[in-house]
Amino acid sequence: MEKIPMTRRGFDALDAELKQLKTVERPAIIRDIAEAREHGDLSENAEYHAAREKQGFIEGRIKELEGSLSLAEVIDVARLSGSIKFGATVTLFDEDNEEEKVYQIVGETEADIESGLLNVRSPLARALIGKEPGDSIDVKTPGGSRSYEILSIRYV
Repeated sequence: MEKIPMTRRGFDALDAELKQLKTVERPAIIRDIAEAREHGDLSENAEYHAAREKQGFIEGRIKELEGSLSLAEVIDVARLSGSIKFGATVTLFDEDNEEEKVYQIVGETEADIESGLLNVRSPLARALIGKEPGDSIDVKTPGGSRSYEILSIRYV
């Protein structure tokens, strides 16, 4: 299988979520199911069905996290330098609306655009890879074409 690139912070966050699900959420849902069973007829027991549905979600998420963590390739961003690559924190000037934006290029599992964590497979990240400060790029996104100037690159 193909390795999944991740920052240390992203790996640690997924690992913490997995531990939370296994040590807190899973035992709690097992108790909820046992309690709901004590209420009798399961065919019309809404608490039982809700608990089983939640258990299915938790077990699915555990499997997803275990798979991602087993394929993770943790990249030490602090050791990187040079042109833009995975892990770079990039300050951009959006030439269309004249705003500065800061993004870190991260793996798919840790991406969150609202927090400035840009999926390495996104159109913007792909356009940034290999570029240097001072370069301008045009990016075709689902929202239309955008123009950016790269102001700075940091590896933290």
